[in-house]
Amino acid sequence: MNTDQSRGLIVGVGTEYGDDAFGLLVARHLARRTYENITIITHPGEGASLMETWQGYERVVIVDCAASGASIASRYTFNASIERIPTKMLRYSTHAFGVAEAIETARALGRLPERLVVIAVEGQSFNAGESVDERLASLVAPIAAEALAAVSGH
Repeated sequence: MNTDQSRGLIVGVGTEYGDDAFGLLVARHLARRTYENITIITHPGEGASLMETWQGYERVVIVDCAASGASIASRYTFNASIERIPTKMLRYSTHAFGVAEAIETARALGRLPERLVVIAVEGQSFNAGESVDERLASLVAPIAAEALAAVSGH
């Protein structure tokens, strides 16, 4: 097995627009330390680029902010290796090809990592100039720990 494939990848997806920054905050929280065989990055969530980002990794965790209409700070975990991601849950406003579409396209093309987990927290406000809601901010450390456990296979 080559070195890249034995490593895990955590991708914090989002923009700096309000609650959409949640995934970025989780990645930044994790990036304060180094972890053996785990790469941590931020990504804007554009689907085609995201599909290329996870190539060569065996274990991938994506952390994102959901916009399904549920209560703010609701938490979701999907094992995308074996279940479909609801396309209406993960928003991507600039293009129609975001995280959920990237996962399902990669599934159809046989290009999913061996293990792909999506952890999402429901947001409410996605406007420029706003901060992440305090209810989401309080979840950064616990979701970071969950992402680490998921990428490590625990």
